[in-house]
Amino acid sequence: MLTITRGDGYELSDDPRRIDIDRVHRWLSTESYWAKGRSRALVARSIMGSTVFAAYRTTDGAQVAFARVVTDGATFAWLCDVFVDRAERGHGLGTWLVSTARDELAARGVRRILLATADAHGVYAKLGFEALVEPARWMQLDQRDQG
Repeated sequence: MLTITRGDGYELSDDPRRIDIDRVHRWLSTESYWAKGRSRALVARSIMGSTVFAAYRTTDGAQVAFARVVTDGATFAWLCDVFVDRAERGHGLGTWLVSTARDELAARGVRRILLATADAHGVYAKLGFEALVEPARWMQLDQRDQG
């Protein structure tokens, strides 16, 4: 397990046992634009099937940020559900989570990481992400509205 402590009172871990599922569910289902209404069971299942990264305050151990990666661990990864608690924003926690995930995936040999964002292009660009060169090659099957 990965654990990194910064001198400003934050710790980053990839230990899924430390994830506060209730807190992550609240963030995603009520505060995010991409996962509004997502059930707690679905959040828990998505965490169990992913590689997770989270930041915690060292003073009280409270989780203050979250990101997950869906990956085969060899060739491809999808970075998603990146969220920093509103009260903790401005400390570089999102950048720290994403750069750590990027570096950990690179160490495993993963060379392609995708993500989708409506409003944080600048944050991700600082870390090397860019628009798809050939978006016409990519397709999707979106069945979210299927009953």
